[in-house]
Amino acid sequence: MSQSSLDDEELFGEAAEEMRADVEEHLDAARAELPAAADVWEVDADNTLGVLNALRSALDVEDVEAHLRDAKKAFVVGKRADAFEDADDLEEEIDAVEAVLGDIETAREQVGELASTVPELRSALEEANAGGEDGDDEDSDEDAA
Repeated sequence: MSQSSLDDEELFGEAAEEMRADVEEHLDAARAELPAAADVWEVDADNTLGVLNALRSALDVEDVEAHLRDAKKAFVVGKRADAFEDADDLEEEIDAVEAVLGDIETAREQVGELASTVPELRSALEEANAGGEDGDDEDSDEDAA
């Protein structure tokens, strides 16, 4: 190998390009793993709990988190090494994916809370209605007599 092929500046430039490509690939992968809007909006279920469980499944973002973490790691290293000529665009893309991820996580938590509350509410309503039916039966029996 000639000395010119091992020039530090050239190697640094190649490494910076590879690092930027790595960040972009992880961001693309994170975006690809985001739930489709239709999966969140259109749900096929027989009851409310089924809808909530389907929605909670659609909002699973573990793979998104993993890709975003990898993108951020590569970005932080590249930024600290001053390897990117323009890091602002990458940072904006990371922030955008992170914002959507935050919204999804919030929605998933809320759906999870509803999924645990709805069966309790159903039971409470069944008990309340059963109590009311007993009273109605007594009134009906008195009216019949």
